[in-house]
Amino acid sequence: MRILILGAGGIGGYFGGRLASAGVDVQFLVRPSRAEVLARAGLVIKSPLGDLHLPVNTLTAVTDPFDAVLLACKAYDLNDAMEAVAPAVGQSTVILPLLNGVRQLDMLDARFGRNHVLGGLCHIGVTVNAAGEILHLNTLQRFVLGARTPDQVDATERLFEAVRRGGFEPVLSTAIEQEMWEKFTFLATYAGMTTLTRAPIGAIMAAEEGEAIMREMLAECIATAEASGYTPRTEAMAQMTASLTERGSAGTASMFRDMARNGRTEHEHVIGDMLVRARASGVQAPLLRTSLTNMQAYEAQRVGTATS
Repeated sequence: MRILILGAGGIGGYFGGRLASAGVDVQFLVRPSRAEVLARAGLVIKSPLGDLHLPVNTLTAVTDPFDAVLLACKAYDLNDAMEAVAPAVGQSTVILPLLNGVRQLDMLDARFGRNHVLGGLCHIGVTVNAAGEILHLNTLQRFVLGARTPDQVDATERLFEAVRRGGFEPVLSTAIEQEMWEKFTFLATYAGMTTLTRAPIGAIMAAEEGEAIMREMLAECIATAEASGYTPRTEAMAQMTASLTERGSAGTASMFRDMARNGRTEHEHVIGDMLVRARASGVQAPLLRTSLTNMQAYEAQRVGTATS
């Protein structure tokens, strides 16, 4: 199976590197500057689960179809990403997005057709340092994919057999949109609260009203998920509640880390989209509204458009 991976940053580079090291036919579609770094230094992964340093195949443009396309870009780059990979999408190509949230499904369905678009998600802590090396921050490397229509089942199983060679034990889900919504529910709360307070989970829990407000934000997101037909399952509820109220936790969302370095964030795709869906369903969401306003004000300052 020929797999095209859009991007060789944290997520695409980590999982793609594991696949390439196992002999899977992987090519990375990257910008010229990233292609130059990879040609000179190779793909470098530093991980508690084992380092990798290997040459990889890169492209700066696509001219022919692939069997599968793995999208590992930031949500705000999705429109450009869809245009870049369009020549790679043939009649039988499947697209696996590993983006945060769920809005990407609507966008990809509209551009390529629902039968081409699988569901997917990952849980991993990765970043890219100034040298272009991928740093795996812990041992978490969860990779989940699944079919969204009956017609996708065979192709999804073939892709699963290919990616399982990478050694990161991917999961083939029979309820992938449910799993994506559970991650979305968790992430909107996690990102919303850590950015709003400019603090990790443990510090929020140390505040007098911290846990109560965290639970209120989570309740808004859960109510939105329920109204959308994706009530979180009992085990998922327990896991997200435990993570979001863990005393002493140094955990922060990647959106918080992007904000801390004055970078662009996915706030509209995650917090904003959850608020849009809450309003459409009649769910009262004052904390989501406050959190989104916080991030929009941050973005206005970041790009120098704030007015006094």
